Amino acid sequence: MKRYRHSLFIQLAVMALIVLGCKRNSPAAFEIHKSATGSKGMVVTAHPLASEAGLHILRQGGNAADAAIAVQLALAVVYPRAGNLGGGGFMVYRHADGTVTTLDFREKAPLASHRDMYLDSTGSVIPNSSTTGILAAGIPGTVAGLAEMYRVHGGLTPWPKLFEPAIHLAEKGFRLTALEADRLNRYRGEFLQHNPAEMPFISNKPWKEGDLLRQKELAGTLRLLASEGRKAFYAGPIKEMVLKVSQEKNGCFSDQDFVSYEAEWRAPVSIRWRDFTLYTMGLPSSGGILLSQILAMIDPMLSDSLGHHDPYHIHLLAEAERRAYADRAAYLGDADYYPVAVDTLKSISYLLRKWSDFDPGQATPSHSIYASSIQIDKETFETTHLSITDALGNAIAITTTLNDNYGCKVWVPEAGFFLNNEMDDFSIKPGTPNLYGLIGGEANAIAPGKRMLSSMTPTIVEHQGHLYMALGSPGGSTIITSVLQVFLNKAVFGMSIDSAVSSSRYHHQWLPDEILVEEHAFDHQLQNQLIGMGHKINEVHQIGLIEAIWIDSAGTYHGAADPRGDDHATGW
Repeated sequence: MKRYRHSLFIQLAVMALIVLGCKRNSPAAFEIHKSATGSKGMVVTAHPLASEAGLHILRQGGNAADAAIAVQLALAVVYPRAGNLGGGGFMVYRHADGTVTTLDFREKAPLASHRDMYLDSTGSVIPNSSTTGILAAGIPGTVAGLAEMYRVHGGLTPWPKLFEPAIHLAEKGFRLTALEADRLNRYRGEFLQHNPAEMPFISNKPWKEGDLLRQKELAGTLRLLASEGRKAFYAGPIKEMVLKVSQEKNGCFSDQDFVSYEAEWRAPVSIRWRDFTLYTMGLPSSGGILLSQILAMIDPMLSDSLGHHDPYHIHLLAEAERRAYADRAAYLGDADYYPVAVDTLKSISYLLRKWSDFDPGQATPSHSIYASSIQIDKETFETTHLSITDALGNAIAITTTLNDNYGCKVWVPEAGFFLNNEMDDFSIKPGTPNLYGLIGGEANAIAPGKRMLSSMTPTIVEHQGHLYMALGSPGGSTIITSVLQVFLNKAVFGMSIDSAVSSSRYHHQWLPDEILVEEHAFDHQLQNQLIGMGHKINEVHQIGLIEAIWIDSAGTYHGAADPRGDDHATGW
């Protein structure tokens, strides 16, 4: 054990030096060749130290699920704005034999919650009530998800060993990247507003690249989970720590909220499109349904002879996205609580009617579909994704989230992690936009124990029956369109996986009636062509952070991590 820890510490320390000494201007990529007898694995995550933790587990004989758990735990340490123990997410797992399963460990509304809990006596939304502070938090699902993932798909590595990389990083500390130092500085005021001044994320002087961040409270929590499993979180001391904070801050968490929480196995959404099959999440994720709708609508008109930034192609995708996101707002929610007509929404007859007013030369005003007026004021979306393949031929795609940067900003002092602010993903009032400009109605109204609608879209793709891609992204409402565009960039436009991931992106979500575009993505001529069609263009800093693995026809694995962040791909 001592030799293992010493070796691992050296590996992680070396990676920390690499992180500090290297600046990437293109996606991190790694290639290995398939071999009937050789060892191989690929790990693509939001942080180099998390990627190395996952690769270490693969090298020790763990499978994709084992490695994914180690990665998620490491992200909880080194990527605190999105990696988490206090949030939730979704998993898509493809066995080497082609069997696909999906796991829902989305957060739930507390049992004491109610549909009007963020409204005042006049029925108006109380500002920030669903985004900041303890009442914004849902019941976390991450730990339950990891435990269930291990029970069904993992087990080649002993459970406690999966925690050792994260425990080392929390106890010994790790060096901040420039992006993470900047993020901590930006939220210092909110940390002080909701937490004790001695929390590890508050410094007397501004954080800078290379500073050491230690988290002894989180290390203690990880040790408890390593020794006691999920019961420590949902029926033991960690639960008590969270309930104590909730009580002190006038929250509504209860013992029963934690005792009754379970991750749920769901049937995957399977999308057959041309020679491809995409496996992704169903409700309470909207990703699978919207991908199915958009791909069906664009299929007859999408041509590989047009570039991915051809104005007609952009117009085509924007119009399909506009219609799909209108359905999201009107019809989608937790199907355990609300009857959602999934088969109808995906049916060709329904989509043909929905697409019948498409004009190839003119944008369809969103107000003609539904009247409302909102704007998006968020450019950073704090979710994280990981993609992993292993030597056995398994693949896993997991997306988890706190929703906003550091969730609701409430840190659990004795446990060392932030709680989410996922309650904002409910429709807190019909027609009122959430953080990401998304609106909803009765289908996504708050109810005790209900899971809030999500856009997380972890996806695994087959081509003619063979494993082709594993990918996903953070990005709030832009997750679905980011995954869509990277898939199309590779599958239709034939880009390298690096180019498919790094290529500039755009997004339409019905309301507001505009195309979000990454800065400098469209030149003046292209913008003028789209404006001439009736589109409004709104530039934002970035859209999504894709983590992708692509397997070519020769059996070579290619990993690409998004150059927009500190993301990292590695393999052996």
